[in-house]
Amino acid sequence: MRTTLATLQKLVDNNEKFTVLTCYDAIFAGILKNAGVDVLLVGDSLGNVLHGESTTLSVTLDDMIYHTRCVARGADKAFIMTDMPFGSYQVSPEQAFENAARIIAAGAHMVKIEGGQIMVDTVQFLTQRGIPVCAHIGLTPQSVHQLGGYKLQGNSEESAKQLLDDAKNLEKAGASLLVMEVVPAKLAKKITHALTIPTIGIGAGVDCSAQVLVLHDMLGLYSGKKPRFVKDFMAGANSIQEAVANYVVAVKTGQFPGQEHEF
Repeated sequence: MRTTLATLQKLVDNNEKFTVLTCYDAIFAGILKNAGVDVLLVGDSLGNVLHGESTTLSVTLDDMIYHTRCVARGADKAFIMTDMPFGSYQVSPEQAFENAARIIAAGAHMVKIEGGQIMVDTVQFLTQRGIPVCAHIGLTPQSVHQLGGYKLQGNSEESAKQLLDDAKNLEKAGASLLVMEVVPAKLAKKITHALTIPTIGIGAGVDCSAQVLVLHDMLGLYSGKKPRFVKDFMAGANSIQEAVANYVVAVKTGQFPGQEHEF
């Protein structure tokens, strides 16, 4: 049976967590699905882990469509969410719809877009026309230069209130899921409890409805300093499938993330 948005919402309504990992090709799509991962995110993080870029900003719409097709071929019953890359949705809701439609046609079941209040009209435009949207707030990698680097977000009273307001307005506009990246765990918990839609955390504490990591990070395949919110699940595992399965269990039982992974 294919995983759907209704499946994910039912898990959350039953106080169960779900799991998300990035995925970029057919082989890993099958491995992740067979290991129990609920959502495969075709992330623009491919710019970092596949292309070797320092940011995600060079990733193109054609890149995302190509990798979405690859993932869809590898896991025909998985729920597939695809990032809309930088420059493909910020000009207007109409531009966003045209490009999102191409991503959906490639095999995605939902698109993910970064931004708070400024994206509310776009989220509403897309969802009213049948394209499911996952919103993304907190650290938004496509805005890395404007944010001044990969820094903790929502760590002041004013910015915390803004993130909470953004989350509520994005849900009201029709977003079905919400990613929160690198925000204080207490704030992420507050936002999660304020919404009816599921939240997905990355560096946002254990109280989110779900967790996501970049596949290569959770397999210990990172260069340079390991981000605080990352755990190497290959350590002690005998295979990639076992590592992924261990990640799934750790998330669903609330063992990951631990306090050492929080802000």
